Amino acid sequence: MPERDPYQLDPANIAEPPATLGGCLRHVGPGLILSASVVGSGELVATTILGARTGFAALWVILASCLVKVAIQLEFGRHTIQSGHTCMEAIDSLPGPRLGRAHWTVWFILLLQPIKVAQMGGILGGLAIVLTMIFGGDQTAWIWAGVLVTAVLVAVGRYRFVESVCLALLGGFTLLTLASVVSLTWTPYAFTLADLASGLRGALPEGEGALFFVIGTFGLTGVGGDEIMHYAYWLLEKGYAAKTGPYVEGDEAWNRRARGWIRVMYVDAIVSMLAYTLVTCAFYVLGAAVLHARGEVPEGYAVIEMLSTVYTESLGTWGRGAFLAGAFIVLFSSCFAASAAWSRAYTDALGRIGLIDFRKLAQRNRTIVAFAWAIPACWALAYLRIQDVVNMVVAGGVATAAILLIVVYAGLVFRYRDTLPALKPGRLYDTALWASAASIFGLALYTLMSSLVPNG
Repeated sequence: MPERDPYQLDPANIAEPPATLGGCLRHVGPGLILSASVVGSGELVATTILGARTGFAALWVILASCLVKVAIQLEFGRHTIQSGHTCMEAIDSLPGPRLGRAHWTVWFILLLQPIKVAQMGGILGGLAIVLTMIFGGDQTAWIWAGVLVTAVLVAVGRYRFVESVCLALLGGFTLLTLASVVSLTWTPYAFTLADLASGLRGALPEGEGALFFVIGTFGLTGVGGDEIMHYAYWLLEKGYAAKTGPYVEGDEAWNRRARGWIRVMYVDAIVSMLAYTLVTCAFYVLGAAVLHARGEVPEGYAVIEMLSTVYTESLGTWGRGAFLAGAFIVLFSSCFAASAAWSRAYTDALGRIGLIDFRKLAQRNRTIVAFAWAIPACWALAYLRIQDVVNMVVAGGVATAAILLIVVYAGLVFRYRDTLPALKPGRLYDTALWASAASIFGLALYTLMSSLVPNG
């Protein structure tokens, strides 16, 4: 039986959307892959260190960073279901100059990729650090072991496999991270509901550099520009657009199906947001309750060693083991999900500039497999060359800020130029979209200016 192509809107694949919340929940998946990608260095390192620096005072920042960006993600999703376009196809349709066959933004995103390679190299380096802490051995060997496992899993896996692995990883790091937080109850670092409430008052933390670190953490947590772009591929491969079918003007049945599958997409995005918000807040609480109380603010991945030591002192080796297992799953999930997503995005980009035909299934699959091996290998080489995990991850934040500016612009174009009248959303949606766009634009602009202007 020939393989179904999820990127083709074949009328034979049309299906009615579920009418109940339970039915919608049975079709979630794309957002859970994003959650596995989102919960990486930002949550494990930046969020925990922010808690160490500020105590519970900035908990509201973490919540806001996870909540406010979702509306732009929803707009990308709406456009994907309506049009059946991939991310790069959608971006390639934006108004503005073209360089050769592709829109300038496609080339710009490709030019940013060496910086993103450095960022993911830092995450892969962090994964090797954790594996060395757990098992000992040579860190370089663990780097290449991580590359091998990631490449094999991405190369052999189609959507259903990717979703299953990400769901298992998401469940694993959620349970282990929450267990780490709950276990604080039996240590000198137990916290109260009053402590949590104190972090919801909207106060800005004090201290030198605290505000800058808050803004940086806001950018690293929650969905970023990469994840928003990648959401289109997972929606298509899950089948939301295929089940809606190709657009037929004036067809009320198509309008009904489109509204129904967009509603399913809303549920998917909200479920994933709740998942990564829960884990992000848990890491923040670990930093606030333990490290802030000890007066310790570690640098970068030293936070893992410091927290694992705390658990060893308080709960014994099982506590340390549980925390390190959670840290491993968080970092590996980022590597796996990011590699799977970028393999598709790079393949899509090559299609837009004319090097391959993305719509040919066999050609697309071969290129995705090639990237599945090449991408993590480049991450490893970047880490082994630079070996500065913190600055590598921070450098990627600048590229993410630039991508976010494109994403915001594209989202607004999709909403006000491309939305079909029958799918026009309500006023509350538009208000959330503009709030999301304004916050992301301000954050991205601040990050870019801070990286270009000394002492910015």
